[in-house]
Amino acid sequence: MSRIFNFAAGPSNMPLSVLEKAQADFVDYKGAGMSLVEMSHRGKQYDAVHNEAMQLVKELYGLPDNYKVLFVQGGATLQFAMIPMNFLGEGQSCDFTVTGSWAKKAYADTKKLGKVNVVWDGKEDNYLNLPDPKGLKLDSNAAYLHMTSNETIGGIQWQDFPDAGKVPIICDMSSDFVSRPVPVEKFGMIYAGAQKNAGPAGVGIVILREDLLERCPENLPAYLNYKTHWDKDSMYNTPPVFAIWMLKLVMEWLKEQGGLAAAEKMATERSGIVYDAIAKHPDFYKCPVPEHCRSKMNVVFRMPTEDLEKQFVAEALAQGMSGLKGHRSVGGCRASIYNAMPMEGAKALSDFMDEYAKKNG
Repeated sequence: MSRIFNFAAGPSNMPLSVLEKAQADFVDYKGAGMSLVEMSHRGKQYDAVHNEAMQLVKELYGLPDNYKVLFVQGGATLQFAMIPMNFLGEGQSCDFTVTGSWAKKAYADTKKLGKVNVVWDGKEDNYLNLPDPKGLKLDSNAAYLHMTSNETIGGIQWQDFPDAGKVPIICDMSSDFVSRPVPVEKFGMIYAGAQKNAGPAGVGIVILREDLLERCPENLPAYLNYKTHWDKDSMYNTPPVFAIWMLKLVMEWLKEQGGLAAAEKMATERSGIVYDAIAKHPDFYKCPVPEHCRSKMNVVFRMPTEDLEKQFVAEALAQGMSGLKGHRSVGGCRASIYNAMPMEGAKALSDFMDEYAKKNG
C-alpha cells in the first residue's frame, strides 16, 4: 500500500495508526463477534466509547467542571442556526466578526433569527486580514460575541482572542479544533465539525458552559435545544457511532503525541516549512495574508498565472501530493496541514515547490 500526502481542506487526512486500529477492530469489535457499528448504541461497548470520547476532549482542553462536551449531528453548519435560537433572546443583539466564507454563513443564519452587530467585516481586505483583537469595539450588553477562529478558504487565523468581559465568546473552531491550547475561560461555547483535525465527517462537537443553558427557550424543538443534549449526554437520539468511535481514537492518538501543546508546536513547524518555501521564491509565490494572521492550518498562495497553478496541482498529484487546489471561490493553491499531516508531508511539498519555481520561474 502506498499512501499519498493529502493536503485537502476536509474531509482531511487521519493518522495512519488510527486507521489501522479501526481496521483491526472493525469487523469483530473487541471479540464481540460483530462490528461496533452494528451494536446497540445503548449497549455497554458503545457506551464506553461515547463517554471516553467526551472525556478525552475535556481532558485535552483542560475543561473545568462547568463545561460539558456534546456530540451533535448536522456538523458545525447546524450550529449557525442553533446558537441564535438558544442564546439570542428577544430584544437582544449579538456581536459578530465577519472574517470569511464560514463566518459569513453563520452571520447569514443569525440575522434571520435576531439582531446582529458586526464589529469587524473583512470585506475591504477581501477577507485576507484580521484586526487586533484588543481594538474591537464590543457591546458590553451583547448576548454573545461570535467568532470563527480559522477561515479555511482565506487562510487566516486569530492568533489571540479579545477580552469580551462578561459577554461569552462563541467560536467556530472547525478548522483548528484541538490544534492548540486556548483560554477556555473566555468562551461560553466552542464548536467544530470533526472532519479537519478530529476525525471523519458525521459529528459536530460542542463544548458548552453550563450557565448558558439558562437561556435555552422551552418552546424549541427538542433536537434544536442544547439543554436536550446536555441532559441526555448526547444520547437523545442514535448518535453517529462510527464518527464518534473514530474521534475517540484520534483523541487518544493526540494525547499520545503530547496533547494540544505538542499539536501547536508541530503546527507551527509544519506551516513554517511551507511559508518558508513561499518566501524563498518571492517573485514566483505570493501569500496574500499578512504574517500576523496567517493560518497554521491552511496555507494559501498564488503564482504568476492560473495556468502555472493548474500545472502545479497536476504535477504535485503525480508526485503523491493531493488536495492542493485552492477553493473554487478564490482560486490559487492551498495546503491544508492539519494535526495528522506528517512533517515529511510538509517537507515533501516544500521540496516540490522549490523545484517547481526553479523550473518555471
